Formats: sequence, C-alpha cells, structure tokens
Amino acid sequence: MPDAVERSHMGHPDFRANGRIFATLHPDLLWGTVKVAPEEQEELMRLHPDVFVPSSGAWGRQGWTNIKLAAADEATVRGALSLAWEIVATKPRDARTSRAAKRPRRKAARKRR
Repeated sequence: MPDAVERSHMGHPDFRANGRIFATLHPDLLWGTVKVAPEEQEELMRLHPDVFVPSSGAWGRQGWTNIKLAAADEATVRGALSLAWEIVATKPRDARTSRAAKRPRRKAARKRR
C-alpha cells in the first residue's frame, strides 16, 4: 500500500499511513486488527462471522476490528487492510486533532482564576 510503513506499538507491529495506525498484528500472531468505519465493520462481520469480531469496548465501537488470521483467506484480509488504509491515507494529517491540542493549557487555566 502506498506510503504504508511498519512500526511498533506496545510491543507488537503496527502499520501506518499518513502517520496514523490502520492495522496491527498481535504479539501471538493469531490475530490482527484493522481500523474501519463502524458500518464497514458490521458488513465484514456479517459476511465473515468466523473471521471478524469487534475489538473490546470503545475501540470496537469506533470501528477497530479483530481478524482471526487462521480463519481468514488472503483476499479477505487484503480487502480489510485496504479499507483501513484508505481511511488514514486519504485524510490529511493536519485535519486530525491531537489529544494534547484538546487539553486546556495549565498556565492559561491558572490565569483565569
């Protein structure tokens, strides 16, 4: 995938485009995870219920989807990776707001009191 790079995140490989993670490989190598739109997640799980399951909690509700690699064929995994890559590769990097930018600055908060 164009401009995709492999890095490491929390001790296991991740795959990024435009500086953002779109897929990870679990340390046990039995599972992978992709970030797709929640609607795409529903469709993947409907078409391949033995392959795709939502990640736990809020991550899963946001579209992060686990892939049981032993149950998946190459074409299915490649399709899910393409969906995930497209989300991060087509969104401009500067359009995303970092967590730090959302937090109020401490000095500014003190001055207001």
